[in-house]
Amino acid sequence: MEDHVLEIRDVSKWYPGVKALNNVNLTFRRGEVHALCGENGAGKSTLIKCISGAIRPTAGEIVIGGERFTGLTPALAKEKGIAVVYQEFTLAPVLTAAENIFMGKFLKKGVMIDRKAMYRAAEKIFARMGIELDPRSYVKDLTTGYQQIVEIAKAISADARILIMDEPSAPLTTNEVEAMMEIVRTLKKEGVTIIYISHRIEEIFELADRVSVLRDGEYIGTKDIGDTDRDDLIRMMVGRTLTQTYPKRSCRTDEVVLEARNLSGNGVKNISFQLHKGEILGLGGLIGAGRTELCEMLFGYYPIRSGELYLKGRPVKPASPADAVKKGIALVPEDRKKHGIIGIMSVLDNLTLSTIKKLTSGFVIDRRSQKKYAQDQVDAMGIKTPDLIQKVKNLSGGNQQKVILGRWLGANPEILIFDEPTRGIDVGAKAEIYKLMTQLVEEGKSIIMISSEMSELLGMSDRLVILAKGRYTGTLTAEEFNQETVLKYSSGGTGDES
Repeated sequence: MEDHVLEIRDVSKWYPGVKALNNVNLTFRRGEVHALCGENGAGKSTLIKCISGAIRPTAGEIVIGGERFTGLTPALAKEKGIAVVYQEFTLAPVLTAAENIFMGKFLKKGVMIDRKAMYRAAEKIFARMGIELDPRSYVKDLTTGYQQIVEIAKAISADARILIMDEPSAPLTTNEVEAMMEIVRTLKKEGVTIIYISHRIEEIFELADRVSVLRDGEYIGTKDIGDTDRDDLIRMMVGRTLTQTYPKRSCRTDEVVLEARNLSGNGVKNISFQLHKGEILGLGGLIGAGRTELCEMLFGYYPIRSGELYLKGRPVKPASPADAVKKGIALVPEDRKKHGIIGIMSVLDNLTLSTIKKLTSGFVIDRRSQKKYAQDQVDAMGIKTPDLIQKVKNLSGGNQQKVILGRWLGANPEILIFDEPTRGIDVGAKAEIYKLMTQLVEEGKSIIMISSEMSELLGMSDRLVILAKGRYTGTLTAEEFNQETVLKYSSGGTGDES
């Protein structure tokens, strides 16, 4: 059809023993936002790589504007108007916004780079996107939201007609997500086709015209966004009904296991809160509010400069992460690839890092005990891995998160800090992580959870402590939860500590 700018016809991609894509058929229309959904491992990334020329399909063809290809190269895909904005930025921090946009295709005057021309061209691109941004700004000085804008500008600078956006909102604050959505809407009006990949279902219903679902490398179906709902979409993605997204529980007690009094250090000041046994205490606030910085201090990454911290009524001051673990505090970090897993090591070794001393006799690791412990954790956590010697970097995001959690549970902590526990994780894996968190508090453990996803923050927390610019602004009980109040306090409005 004339309005089909991109068609995927019977595309398959096979690896030894694995069918990453199997006879996938899809069409994308001119000037639509077309969401692409599915769990981790569904085939979304493989399909993107086929379209962008990063890999060649084993079978099938890709049709662009009526022209047929059995495979593309990155240069050919770019020539045909295809651009990709990846979840992980590919910018050079020491260069300006304009230099990043035109990297590899610098505008020149003779043999010299014409920076003035690049600045003017960048200003026009930003104006087209409806954004005010100085093209002379160095990327390292920009917020995450503006770095995302530079990535999009870089993608469309070559007059892209098909823009693939892979989890574009994952690193952004609520306000930055809205600004990014406005850019998407602007590009759509100009006739650009947006292929939008996101695990955040609410974004899909706000932005998309149509949505297509992949599962286990198979094409499941495409629906107009008005002809489906959240439950239907989840059912298509996971092949089953998730009866309850956020498990109900009632296990919070009056016993205070951790109390901070006017805690200061690592960029936060005068923070006070209480954590109860059996409670999930949410930490709300915008990116840069000091949530991660506070938790790094609780875990001993950075020293407490002033104030007091009490663990079961006794004053403590974790001197290091190892000291925090000894005291019964564990941290599941925001960036699991950098600070959580050791990707080149096996599932076995990752799972037993925190308990290796218990599994050692003299100077020799008891391999039988190590394997039994690791297998018990794999079974208990529902970790999907071919075997224990599989490198953990090859697992899905949700399973990597379970490995980190399984490792810490071996140290038997009483308090677990989850920093963005489901970032980049698909809806099915999210439900499993929520279930595990609920089981932990039902067993008497306590959780501090940072989340930038509003529904998750409200759905999983028993109470909310909210920070803004490194300071405490309020505590909300479950009865007081609503998005407007959370955003008010996150923007600096104050409430009374409770």
